[in-house]
Amino acid sequence: MSKTYSSAEQAYRAVKERILSGALAGGELISEGEIAADLGTSRTPVREAFLRLETEGWMKLYPKRGALVVPIPPDEAEHVAHARYVVETAAVRSATANDTGMLIEALRSSIERQRDLAAAGDLDGFAVADTDFHRTYVLAGGNPLLSGFYDSLRERQRRMNSVALRRGPVDITRIIEQHARLADLVAAADVDGFADALVEHLSGVHQLQLRGR
Repeated sequence: MSKTYSSAEQAYRAVKERILSGALAGGELISEGEIAADLGTSRTPVREAFLRLETEGWMKLYPKRGALVVPIPPDEAEHVAHARYVVETAAVRSATANDTGMLIEALRSSIERQRDLAAAGDLDGFAVADTDFHRTYVLAGGNPLLSGFYDSLRERQRRMNSVALRRGPVDITRIIEQHARLADLVAAADVDGFADALVEHLSGVHQLQLRGR
């Protein structure tokens, strides 16, 4: 691997991480120069990173002006949340047809980690843990096609979570309580109750009017 490619890959990962974490907000205009200076590299790898991020839809490049971080379109947030609802409820329906002992243990372990991250004020870490919590029971559903589709939404989910947490004020304690409620409903194999609780959770976190069953 060439040094130029390695630098471009590092720049790509660094800038994308800032977008996903919300450190670079949607609508913000940034320049190659400021990112290069911040990363301690030349403009060339940053330019390559920007081009790649534009191809993926995270940025819009404007010659001689800079790169615009593409905001999350309102309809995308709603579409992602609805897709999550469909996949997560289907996965829980499948998962609760089998023994959920290990799943419940994993969910409750995740909730404890979320509490620790919240207490430490680690919003970025909490956003990742939030996404991983939901993914845990999706994987437990045992459908690789649904799991693969869910993972294709992972980066969008993480960015939505990060934006919601940074938008403020966000009651993280309430989010954790809702996660605990979801885990309890999985343990009780109450799929309908889980579906209703998930609608309330997604609607509140992302400020949407989401409809369930």
